[in-house]
Amino acid sequence: MADTPLITARHLHKTYSMGDVEVHALRSVSLDIHRTEFVAIMGASGSGKSTFMNILGCLDVPTKGEYLLDGVDVGKLDKNMLARIRNEKIGFVFQGFNLLSRTTALENVELPMFYNNLSNKERTERAMEALRIVGLADRHHHMPNQLSGGQQQRVAIARSLVNQPSIILADEPTGNLDSRTSVEVMEIFQDLNDRGITILLVTHEADIAEYTKRNVIFKDGKVRTDIMVEKRRSATEILKTLPAIGDDAGEEEAA
Repeated sequence: MADTPLITARHLHKTYSMGDVEVHALRSVSLDIHRTEFVAIMGASGSGKSTFMNILGCLDVPTKGEYLLDGVDVGKLDKNMLARIRNEKIGFVFQGFNLLSRTTALENVELPMFYNNLSNKERTERAMEALRIVGLADRHHHMPNQLSGGQQQRVAIARSLVNQPSIILADEPTGNLDSRTSVEVMEIFQDLNDRGITILLVTHEADIAEYTKRNVIFKDGKVRTDIMVEKRRSATEILKTLPAIGDDAGEEEAA
Protein backbone atom coordinates (compact mmCIF):
# COMPACT_ATOMS: atom_id res chain seq x y z
CA MET A 1 0.00 0.00 0.00
CA ALA A 2 1.48 3.34 -1.04
CA ASP A 3 2.42 5.82 1.64
CA THR A 4 0.54 8.67 -0.03
CA PRO A 5 -3.24 8.17 0.14
CA LEU A 6 -5.19 8.14 -3.10
CA ILE A 7 -7.86 10.19 -1.32
CA THR A 8 -7.21 12.68 1.45
CA ALA A 9 -10.17 14.47 3.02
CA ARG A 10 -9.40 17.01 5.72
CA HIS A 11 -12.08 18.70 7.86
CA LEU A 12 -14.74 18.63 5.15
CA HIS A 13 -17.84 20.66 5.91
CA LYS A 14 -20.89 20.92 3.69
CA THR A 15 -23.75 23.25 4.52
CA TYR A 16 -26.93 23.69 2.52
CA SER A 17 -29.36 26.55 2.92
CA MET A 18 -33.02 25.57 2.84
CA GLY A 19 -34.89 28.81 3.23
CA ASP A 20 -33.93 30.21 6.60
CA VAL A 21 -32.57 26.88 7.78
CA GLU A 22 -28.97 25.73 7.41
CA VAL A 23 -28.47 21.99 7.01
CA HIS A 24 -25.06 20.67 7.99
CA ALA A 25 -24.61 17.62 5.75
CA LEU A 26 -20.94 17.15 6.69
CA ARG A 27 -19.28 18.24 9.91
CA SER A 28 -15.46 18.20 9.79
CA VAL A 29 -14.99 14.85 8.06
CA SER A 30 -11.37 13.68 7.77
CA LEU A 31 -10.52 10.42 6.05
CA ASP A 32 -7.66 8.80 4.13
CA ILE A 33 -8.23 6.10 1.53
CA HIS A 34 -5.22 4.31 0.07
CA ARG A 35 -4.75 2.61 -3.26
CA THR A 36 -6.28 -0.88 -3.61
CA GLU A 37 -8.66 -0.37 -0.68
CA PHE A 38 -12.27 -1.55 -0.95
CA VAL A 39 -14.38 0.63 1.32
CA ALA A 40 -18.07 0.52 2.15
CA ILE A 41 -19.55 3.92 3.03
CA MET A 42 -22.59 3.34 5.22
CA GLY A 43 -25.16 5.25 7.22
CA ALA A 44 -28.83 6.07 7.43
CA SER A 45 -30.55 8.49 5.08
CA GLY A 46 -29.34 12.00 5.90
CA SER A 47 -26.13 10.77 7.52
CA GLY A 48 -23.87 12.54 5.02
CA LYS A 49 -22.59 9.53 3.10
CA SER A 50 -24.03 10.59 -0.27
CA THR A 51 -22.78 14.16 0.14
CA PHE A 52 -19.33 12.80 0.94
CA MET A 53 -19.35 10.58 -2.14
CA ASN A 54 -20.50 13.45 -4.35
CA ILE A 55 -17.54 15.51 -3.17
CA LEU A 56 -15.13 12.62 -3.78
CA GLY A 57 -16.59 12.23 -7.27
CA CYS A 58 -16.05 15.93 -8.03
CA LEU A 59 -19.81 16.34 -8.44
CA ASP A 60 -20.00 18.77 -5.51
CA VAL A 61 -17.60 20.95 -3.55
CA PRO A 62 -17.24 21.29 0.22
CA THR A 63 -18.21 24.48 2.01
CA LYS A 64 -14.95 24.23 3.95
CA GLY A 65 -12.07 21.79 4.08
CA GLU A 66 -9.59 20.17 1.73
CA TYR A 67 -9.92 17.27 -0.69
CA LEU A 68 -6.87 15.82 -2.43
CA LEU A 69 -7.26 13.18 -5.13
CA ASP A 70 -4.02 11.47 -6.08
CA GLY A 71 -2.14 14.38 -4.53
CA VAL A 72 -4.09 17.06 -6.44
CA ASP A 73 -6.03 19.70 -4.47
CA VAL A 74 -9.42 19.39 -6.13
CA GLY A 75 -10.62 22.67 -4.63
CA LYS A 76 -8.16 24.60 -6.82
CA LEU A 77 -9.32 23.14 -10.13
CA ASP A 78 -11.58 24.86 -12.65
CA LYS A 79 -14.66 23.24 -14.20
CA ASN A 80 -12.78 21.87 -17.19
CA MET A 81 -10.15 20.20 -15.02
CA LEU A 82 -12.85 18.76 -12.76
CA ALA A 83 -14.62 17.30 -15.79
CA ARG A 84 -11.34 15.81 -16.96
CA ILE A 85 -10.71 14.19 -13.57
CA ARG A 86 -14.26 12.75 -13.51
CA ASN A 87 -13.70 11.26 -16.94
CA GLU A 88 -10.15 9.95 -16.53
CA LYS A 89 -9.64 9.12 -12.86
CA ILE A 90 -13.09 8.16 -11.57
CA GLY A 91 -15.51 5.47 -12.69
CA PHE A 92 -19.13 5.81 -11.57
CA VAL A 93 -21.67 3.03 -10.99
CA PHE A 94 -25.23 3.88 -9.94
CA GLN A 95 -28.17 2.00 -8.49
CA GLY A 96 -30.33 2.77 -11.53
CA PHE A 97 -27.70 1.66 -14.12
CA ASN A 98 -28.11 4.92 -16.14
CA LEU A 99 -27.85 3.20 -19.53
CA LEU A 100 -29.12 4.77 -22.74
CA SER A 101 -32.17 2.70 -23.71
CA ARG A 102 -31.75 2.89 -27.50
CA THR A 103 -28.05 2.13 -27.44
CA THR A 104 -26.35 -1.28 -27.41
CA ALA A 105 -24.32 -2.53 -24.49
CA LEU A 106 -21.13 -1.91 -26.47
CA GLU A 107 -22.15 1.64 -27.37
CA ASN A 108 -23.10 2.39 -23.76
CA VAL A 109 -19.67 1.25 -22.62
CA GLU A 110 -17.97 3.35 -25.32
CA LEU A 111 -19.65 6.60 -24.22
CA PRO A 112 -17.00 7.86 -21.73
CA MET A 113 -14.30 7.56 -24.41
CA PHE A 114 -15.81 9.97 -26.91
CA TYR A 115 -13.94 12.84 -25.23
CA ASN A 116 -10.55 11.09 -25.38
CA ASN A 117 -9.66 11.50 -29.06
CA LEU A 118 -9.46 7.72 -29.50
CA SER A 119 -10.01 6.03 -32.84
CA ASN A 120 -13.20 4.06 -33.40
CA LYS A 121 -11.14 0.86 -33.42
CA GLU A 122 -9.49 1.61 -30.08
CA ARG A 123 -12.81 2.58 -28.50
CA THR A 124 -14.39 -0.67 -29.62
CA GLU A 125 -11.43 -2.77 -28.45
CA ARG A 126 -11.38 -1.16 -25.01
CA ALA A 127 -15.16 -1.44 -24.62
CA MET A 128 -15.11 -5.11 -25.63
CA GLU A 129 -12.33 -5.82 -23.15
CA ALA A 130 -14.35 -4.15 -20.37
CA LEU A 131 -17.37 -6.26 -21.32
CA ARG A 132 -15.19 -9.37 -21.26
CA ILE A 133 -14.05 -8.52 -17.74
CA VAL A 134 -17.68 -8.45 -16.53
CA GLY A 135 -18.63 -11.54 -18.53
CA LEU A 136 -20.85 -9.91 -21.15
CA ALA A 137 -18.77 -9.83 -24.34
CA ASP A 138 -21.25 -12.20 -26.00
CA ARG A 139 -24.08 -9.72 -25.42
CA HIS A 140 -22.34 -6.59 -26.65
CA HIS A 141 -24.99 -6.06 -29.36
CA HIS A 142 -27.98 -6.26 -27.00
CA MET A 143 -30.10 -3.30 -25.99
CA PRO A 144 -30.69 -2.69 -22.25
CA ASN A 145 -34.27 -4.00 -22.50
CA GLN A 146 -32.85 -7.30 -23.76
CA LEU A 147 -30.72 -7.64 -20.64
CA SER A 148 -31.63 -8.57 -17.08
CA GLY A 149 -31.09 -6.14 -14.23
CA GLY A 150 -27.88 -7.86 -13.23
CA GLN A 151 -26.58 -7.75 -16.79
CA GLN A 152 -27.45 -4.06 -17.08
CA GLN A 153 -25.45 -3.39 -13.93
CA ARG A 154 -22.52 -5.32 -15.41
CA VAL A 155 -22.68 -3.09 -18.48
CA ALA A 156 -22.63 -0.08 -16.16
CA ILE A 157 -19.57 -1.49 -14.38
CA ALA A 158 -17.86 -2.10 -17.74
CA ARG A 159 -18.59 1.51 -18.68
CA SER A 160 -16.91 2.67 -15.47
CA LEU A 161 -13.75 0.75 -16.43
CA VAL A 162 -13.06 1.87 -19.98
CA ASN A 163 -10.99 4.93 -19.09
CA GLN A 164 -8.86 2.88 -16.68
CA PRO A 165 -9.81 4.92 -13.59
CA SER A 166 -7.87 5.09 -10.34
CA ILE A 167 -11.06 4.66 -8.36
CA ILE A 168 -14.62 3.41 -8.82
CA LEU A 169 -17.42 5.09 -6.87
CA ALA A 170 -20.46 2.83 -6.66
CA ASP A 171 -23.70 4.23 -5.23
CA GLU A 172 -25.99 1.42 -3.98
CA PRO A 173 -25.00 -0.78 -6.96
CA THR A 174 -26.97 -3.77 -5.63
CA GLY A 175 -30.05 -1.81 -4.54
CA ASN A 176 -32.22 -2.92 -7.48
CA LEU A 177 -30.99 -6.52 -7.61
CA ASP A 178 -32.07 -9.80 -6.04
CA SER A 179 -29.85 -11.59 -3.52
CA ARG A 180 -27.94 -13.90 -5.86
CA THR A 181 -27.38 -11.22 -8.48
CA SER A 182 -26.13 -8.86 -5.78
CA VAL A 183 -23.48 -11.41 -4.81
CA GLU A 184 -22.54 -11.81 -8.49
CA VAL A 185 -22.01 -8.05 -8.73
CA MET A 186 -19.91 -8.09 -5.56
CA GLU A 187 -17.83 -10.90 -7.10
CA ILE A 188 -17.04 -8.56 -10.00
CA PHE A 189 -16.09 -5.75 -7.62
CA GLN A 190 -13.86 -8.09 -5.61
CA ASP A 191 -12.15 -9.19 -8.82
CA LEU A 192 -11.62 -5.57 -9.91
CA ASN A 193 -10.23 -4.74 -6.49
CA ASP A 194 -7.85 -7.70 -6.78
CA ARG A 195 -6.71 -6.18 -10.09
CA GLY A 196 -5.65 -3.06 -8.16
CA ILE A 197 -8.65 -0.75 -8.56
CA THR A 198 -9.68 1.22 -5.49
CA ILE A 199 -13.43 0.94 -4.83
CA LEU A 200 -15.75 3.00 -2.66
CA LEU A 201 -19.23 1.61 -2.37
CA VAL A 202 -22.21 3.30 -0.76
CA THR A 203 -24.59 0.76 0.74
CA HIS A 204 -27.15 0.49 3.52
CA GLU A 205 -26.96 -3.30 3.46
CA ALA A 206 -24.71 -4.75 6.16
CA ASP A 207 -24.33 -8.07 4.34
CA ILE A 208 -23.06 -6.30 1.20
CA ALA A 209 -20.54 -4.37 3.31
CA GLU A 210 -19.10 -7.68 4.47
CA TYR A 211 -17.64 -8.21 0.97
CA THR A 212 -15.49 -5.08 1.30
CA LYS A 213 -12.27 -4.60 3.27
CA ARG A 214 -13.21 -1.57 5.35
CA ASN A 215 -16.47 -0.11 6.66
CA VAL A 216 -16.87 3.62 7.27
CA ILE A 217 -20.16 4.53 8.94
CA PHE A 218 -21.56 8.06 8.89
CA LYS A 219 -24.02 9.55 11.34
CA ASP A 220 -25.18 13.17 11.60
CA GLY A 221 -22.57 14.33 9.11
CA LYS A 222 -19.63 12.75 10.91
CA VAL A 223 -17.62 9.54 10.66
CA ARG A 224 -18.76 7.53 13.67
CA THR A 225 -17.10 4.20 12.91
CA ASP A 226 -14.11 3.27 10.73
CA ILE A 227 -13.14 -0.39 10.97
CA MET A 228 -11.38 -3.04 8.92
CA VAL A 229 -13.49 -6.08 8.01
CA GLU A 230 -11.96 -8.98 9.92
CA LYS A 231 -13.78 -11.84 8.23
CA ARG A 232 -14.32 -10.64 4.71
CA ARG A 233 -16.83 -12.67 2.71
CA SER A 234 -15.74 -14.19 -0.60
CA ALA A 235 -18.46 -13.67 -3.20
CA THR A 236 -17.07 -16.58 -5.21
CA GLU A 237 -17.40 -18.94 -2.25
CA ILE A 238 -20.86 -17.66 -1.30
CA LEU A 239 -22.11 -18.22 -4.87
CA LYS A 240 -21.18 -21.89 -4.60
CA THR A 241 -23.68 -22.25 -1.76
CA LEU A 242 -26.57 -20.45 -3.46
CA PRO A 243 -29.16 -22.12 -5.72
CA ALA A 244 -28.83 -21.31 -9.40
CA ILE A 245 -31.78 -18.96 -9.47
CA GLY A 246 -32.00 -15.21 -9.65
CA ASP A 247 -31.74 -12.33 -12.02
CA ASP A 248 -29.84 -14.08 -14.81
CA ALA A 249 -30.76 -17.74 -14.19
CA GLY A 250 -32.76 -19.59 -16.82
CA GLU A 251 -32.78 -16.58 -19.10
CA GLU A 252 -32.66 -17.47 -22.77
CA GLU A 253 -30.28 -15.72 -25.10
CA ALA A 254 -32.09 -12.71 -26.54
CA ALA A 255 -32.32 -12.55 -30.27
